[in-house]
Amino acid sequence: MHRFKDLEIWKMSRFFCSNVYKITSSYPETEKFGIVSQLRRASVSVPSNIAEGCSRKSNKDFSRFLEIAIGSLYEIETQLLISNDLGFIQKNELNLLLSDLNSIIKMTSKFKSSLK
Repeated sequence: MHRFKDLEIWKMSRFFCSNVYKITSSYPETEKFGIVSQLRRASVSVPSNIAEGCSRKSNKDFSRFLEIAIGSLYEIETQLLISNDLGFIQKNELNLLLSDLNSIIKMTSKFKSSLK
């Protein structure tokens, strides 16, 4: 069993989630129940799945939760790209978010493969 608060991937994904909340606060009010809600839920699910996976007794179970977290990260990437397409975020904001996102994906994937 791992201590999730000690994991760098959990810390980074938690910080990333906060950034998603800040960025989406400037989205149009009409998107409150659309892409804003989707982005926020997906971003919350990343550190949440990492934390929940840490409570599991086997590495196989933990690995499954990391897989779910990675899926949420790719979902976030898609939603950020769509946000840029719709003009909700600027290209420079998108690039910063995607850079952080890709770092979290790589670190999580590497950590997941170390559990085998």
